[in-house]
Amino acid sequence: MTIPVADILPVRVLGKSTKSSRKYTQIAASIREIGLVEPPVVARNAEAGGSWLLLDGHVRIEVLKDLGHDQVECLVSTDDEAFTYNKRVSRIAPVQEHRMILKAIERGVPEEKIAAALDLEPQSIRRKVRLLDGICAEAVAFLKDKACELLPNVWTVSGVI
Repeated sequence: MTIPVADILPVRVLGKSTKSSRKYTQIAASIREIGLVEPPVVARNAEAGGSWLLLDGHVRIEVLKDLGHDQVECLVSTDDEAFTYNKRVSRIAPVQEHRMILKAIERGVPEEKIAAALDLEPQSIRRKVRLLDGICAEAVAFLKDKACELLPNVWTVSGVI
């Protein structure tokens, strides 16, 4: 549903440092380059007709306001999930990000456009493309949904020693 941004009420306050965070700049770059990919999630505000409670997408809404957008397409929740929604949101694993970047490149999206959408340097995209070079299929299968970081010559995986 398309909703006026002014009618969307946050259920939490963003921190003072949000606008200077890496996450904010990445979301802003992505919205500027390719538009809003993941719509915010809202629920009807039972206490004030005509307004909506923002369940997920606080930073996205802030970016849209800063970019001067008046309306936004939202997903409308039929239940008030304000206290549980973000607990169900999955963050993308590096292996999944790698596959998404490869798929975009295979479809003809230039590395520079991907980099701009993610607010990264093109060499970072090239590094992400090579992420799994030299890693055996069993290790990739194990890491595909794990929160892990690639450090110089070392993989660290949450919960694994």
